[in-house]
Amino acid sequence: MIKVLLADDQAILADGLKSVLQSCPDISVVGIAKDGFEAVKLAEELKPDVVLMDIRMPNMNGVIATKEIKRLDPDIKVLVLTTFDDSDYILSAINNGASGYLLKDTSAAALIGAIKNAYEGDTILPAKIARRIADAARLITSDREIKLKRAYGFSDREVEIALMLCEGFTNKQIASALKLTDGTSRNYISAIYEKTQSDGRVAAVEKMKQLLNS
Repeated sequence: MIKVLLADDQAILADGLKSVLQSCPDISVVGIAKDGFEAVKLAEELKPDVVLMDIRMPNMNGVIATKEIKRLDPDIKVLVLTTFDDSDYILSAINNGASGYLLKDTSAAALIGAIKNAYEGDTILPAKIARRIADAARLITSDREIKLKRAYGFSDREVEIALMLCEGFTNKQIASALKLTDGTSRNYISAIYEKTQSDGRVAAVEKMKQLLNS
């Protein structure tokens, strides 16, 4: 049984989501939070497997609540659900530990499927949203591209992925956003480690950030 906590300040929507999810025998809605503060409190008390998080709520928005919940318990999966498909919110939610992002016009079947997939550890990024993330990642200055290419001999794709690494994206999130297989994403990232003469992500990101900030 997958335990789900709902966080939405609109009671009618929250009740509707509860009805949809309770129709699935594998899902149990263990609580409903009216704002981000309550979402964090209930997540700590109820230990849900998945939090379905509205992004725009009073007192504490869904991005900050996601960060706090992941700090309290990294194993809790947070799915951001909103009508507001803004790339800044998307990036912030993902970078603060969200397992994915869904729009509120998602069908009941897709919503249930997304919760099950998030519970299994998948990243949930519908194609429309993945494109927004990829587009946002491409909005980089030529100066940063030139610095990375001159210093490390990166290809265009390696530059793109290097900048996403510096923004805190995981391998799986990079693969999803850029429509790469997990294996291809890992190969690019391994090449970045090799070209920066680094023994892993932390060292590579540190070197690249020093270069970009110089």
